[in-house]
Amino acid sequence: MAQCLFCRIAAGEIPAQKVYEDDAVLAFRDINPQAPVHILVIPKAHVESAACITPENSHLVARCFQVIAQLGSQLEGGFRVVSNCGPNAGQTVPHLHFHLLGGAQLAVQMA
Repeated sequence: MAQCLFCRIAAGEIPAQKVYEDDAVLAFRDINPQAPVHILVIPKAHVESAACITPENSHLVARCFQVIAQLGSQLEGGFRVVSNCGPNAGQTVPHLHFHLLGGAQLAVQMA
């Protein structure tokens, strides 16, 4: 999608602090971090949200989680993965993405 912020980042049109990239997935540092380590992991192909995962695109989610496992294994003490789905859940960019959070003791309550 030409106007999608994350599609434009994946296409290299908008700069990002990349921490991982392959043909299907991009991981980059969040510009408004909520933890000492806050990385966004996205499929390069546009999928609007977790509500739009289908049998045809679910391999992208699996690949994202392989990357999350790889990056998360470098974080001592564990990590959290969050995906907001829809505006009421806090999704501000309509492109499937996973927040990888870590680097400190995270709050138990997430509300």
